[in-house]
Amino acid sequence: MAPACETCKANPAQIVRPKDRSKLCTECFFSVFEAEIHHTITSNALFHRGEKIAIGASGGKDSTVLASVLKTLDERHDYGVELILLSIDEGIKGYRDDSLMTVKRNAKQYEMPLTIVGYDELYGWTMDQVVEQVGKKGNCTYCGVFRRQALDRGAARLGVRHVVTGHNADDVAETVLMNLLRGDLPRLSRSTSIVTSTPSAASTDPNSHSNIKRSKPLKYAYEKEIVLYAHHKRLDYFTTECIYSPEAFRGSARALIKNLERLRPSAILDVVRSGEDMAKLVPGSDEGCGGACSSAVPAAEEEEGGCGSANGRTAGGEMANLEQQLVQGDVATEHDLEVEITLKTVASQGTNDVNGNGNGNSNGKLAHVAQSSNARKVRKNKGGQAFIPRKTPKQVMGQCRICGYLSSQDVCKACVLLEGLNKSRPKNNIEIGYEPEDSEVQGITNGVKQVHVKGD
Repeated sequence: MAPACETCKANPAQIVRPKDRSKLCTECFFSVFEAEIHHTITSNALFHRGEKIAIGASGGKDSTVLASVLKTLDERHDYGVELILLSIDEGIKGYRDDSLMTVKRNAKQYEMPLTIVGYDELYGWTMDQVVEQVGKKGNCTYCGVFRRQALDRGAARLGVRHVVTGHNADDVAETVLMNLLRGDLPRLSRSTSIVTSTPSAASTDPNSHSNIKRSKPLKYAYEKEIVLYAHHKRLDYFTTECIYSPEAFRGSARALIKNLERLRPSAILDVVRSGEDMAKLVPGSDEGCGGACSSAVPAAEEEEGGCGSANGRTAGGEMANLEQQLVQGDVATEHDLEVEITLKTVASQGTNDVNGNGNGNSNGKLAHVAQSSNARKVRKNKGGQAFIPRKTPKQVMGQCRICGYLSSQDVCKACVLLEGLNKSRPKNNIEIGYEPEDSEVQGITNGVKQVHVKGD
């Protein structure tokens, strides 16, 4: 016999929550899941009465559950917002064309207007064409940059200033790990924010696609719980994974997150919370740009700066020192001792006291501390000349001079990627027309009539 629901104590438990292992009946699970999302929305003041909100709809489980829950919560708590669906057609045959059929059905089921914006329309390229040009390795970089801009451009067309996406806790935890492996702390501070973009003062035009706010109401919802909600609610969603995504760097982070979750269910939220805490330590993380600054990561961000790059390698001497410290730590643990960690100092004059006692008295200790502090602040190059490390300049938000999109660079990343694609696109195309001739060989009529070479 199934145990009773831990919440209502009346109905038999049918679901074990992945987040905390509590046993709930279906109705109580729906109630708790929706209540947590409502708390996320209200505690972060994501919505405002009278606001027009576009739901980034892909037809997958996350966006479908998001649309269903927001419609339910709006009717229950009277948010006073207008909800519409906004879909992006990346131009991936066998994947996006099928998922868009699901989105169209959802639009009718939830009685929400639907707008579809395509890469081909905006950029002159489909993702199938991009992959044909650059290959499957690194193609997610193009898609991610293009999709972000496409959402903003589509929202601007509809007069929408707020876009909500279906990113869940698993997605955020994966992003935290990816940025840690890349050593990209500025991007870490932006990716952990529940509001990933805020209205920018860079443009005074109310119709500008730079002034788009983007939020994640499902930020603290586990992916497994989203699947359970969609399954038991019998929602109509598309389940096939993108045919190009297995090559993405995110897949490695996802595998690690799933392994951690199996060992410790709270690991996902622990990683998210840790990312939020680390983001607060990044200088100027959210105060200056609200989390909307463009990253200085190279264009091929899916591949560069990863855990196998040269940026993370160390010399053999450093690894030997680290091994020695680990051995000392093991010995200290066995004997309940503490290991003193010393800093290297540079010998210089003035460390001895007036009596010639060196660092034996308090004056010598103060000199030693001051010298250690200076050693950390001033480095020396190969020529022996001292230099002070240059501070990283703070990013100033502006607009791309080509497309007008919000960017900290003169040209936004999307325009840089498009320029590279367009340079590689052939300028001429060859057309061969086949027409039958009078000559006949073994009863088969064939021939080549003409060859046309056309330029752009």
